[in-house]
Amino acid sequence: MVRAGIEPARLEFLRDFPLFAGTTSLDELRARGYSQLDEQGHVYLDYTGGGLYDVAQIRAHAAMLESSVFGNPHSTNPTSELSGRYIEKLRASVLDFFSADPDEYIAIFTANATGAIKLVGEAYPFAPGDRYLLTFDNHNSVNGIREFARTKGAEITYVPVVPPELRLDEAGLLKQLEAESPKGSGNGSGQHKLFAYPAQSNMSGVQHSLEWIDVAHKNGWDVMLDAAAFVPTNRLDLSRYKPDFVPLSFYKMFGYPTGVGALIARREALEKLDRPWFAGGTITISSVQAGQHYLAEGEAAFEEGTPNYATLPAVEIGLDHLREIGLEIIHDRVAALTGWLLQQLTPLRHANGSPLVRIYGPTGTKARGGTIALNFYDPNGKLVDHRAVESLANGFTISLRTGCFCNPGAGEIAHGLTEDELKAAFSDRDRMTFEQFLEALERDGDKSAGSVRVSFGLVSTFDDAYAFTQFARTFLDQPSPRNQGLPV
Repeated sequence: MVRAGIEPARLEFLRDFPLFAGTTSLDELRARGYSQLDEQGHVYLDYTGGGLYDVAQIRAHAAMLESSVFGNPHSTNPTSELSGRYIEKLRASVLDFFSADPDEYIAIFTANATGAIKLVGEAYPFAPGDRYLLTFDNHNSVNGIREFARTKGAEITYVPVVPPELRLDEAGLLKQLEAESPKGSGNGSGQHKLFAYPAQSNMSGVQHSLEWIDVAHKNGWDVMLDAAAFVPTNRLDLSRYKPDFVPLSFYKMFGYPTGVGALIARREALEKLDRPWFAGGTITISSVQAGQHYLAEGEAAFEEGTPNYATLPAVEIGLDHLREIGLEIIHDRVAALTGWLLQQLTPLRHANGSPLVRIYGPTGTKARGGTIALNFYDPNGKLVDHRAVESLANGFTISLRTGCFCNPGAGEIAHGLTEDELKAAFSDRDRMTFEQFLEALERDGDKSAGSVRVSFGLVSTFDDAYAFTQFARTFLDQPSPRNQGLPV
């Protein structure tokens, strides 16, 4: 892509976002450890989907594997004990990174944030009269807990977000949090209430207030804070804010290794969970003939099977990588790039004056992260199919994300989809692909459940942001490529 005019734009950017000048160490880091990006001409704009790794992380992990012999930690032999020591050292390192008191919190290793969320959902002691409160703005893994709650007879309540900024209806939330428990099932009778929300939306980038944690606790709620999209560029201090359950994925923070996440849980809250099954690694003993088993204590009761013992040491390498860089520098860079891109996209107009893009969420940087969701519109105001946008972006070696981002609630509000429209789409056939669902929604109007998402992270540059503005301009005064050659 021709990047004519980039230098004047860069000077204007540095003038408007002076904090960026204090992040130049990240440019040096990119040249040293992420050189494949520029060597291969990649414009990587999917940090919310997955972080990128420094080649130094790979080398450090390889050197560790080359110089050590790790064995299955479910034993007492020398190789097992070495693995066990590394795993326990990592638990302490994870808690330290998030300023979590080890007397109050424990770290449970999972395959990803989804696995961490499922641990809570399947074991939370929902019963008739209990409540599951969550926001429209949530990842599908959090939405999925409603099925556990529903099966056990608990009440499920969603608190909506309000367009155009897609921030939560805070008055509505406080009303739900402060509501009296149903008659005959008050806090004194053992009623359980779980409130779940994201620290940062993986769709709109909205950052929801961490102060709600204390409000929820004062009203007898357990709190699950989905931190997966928040912690790659923001400091989460668990000595100040104390949610009961914090799911996260390490690959979103520093790219490598994939397949490892964690549930950071308050010990007190963990004791409430009742595991519905047991597996290897989660018990001290079981019997076939007696039909009995004893669960292990603490984190061991939640870590099924053999832990990923050869990979887990790489997590500490990644955490040390972020410690050395400093999350504050990453945050400042991402905020500057996000602010500038929003500033550039918002005023874009076709020759007839109609807007080129619609942004879902805040158009400023206050209480938002480096994730921007949007759609393109043609000169006639027709929605440009997000799949066509991704296909065209691929041709420019731009990696972005399109679809619903596993966050249907925020997307439904953003696109103005009604309950009736959605129920009608679901009744279209017994089983549907996402493409078929989109077809059903679009059949009677110009609506969609899909958007375009760009996101900044650890080694994003001004050049990346500028490249996307140039790409966006290619849609100006052009007919919509909607549905041309795309699957339905």
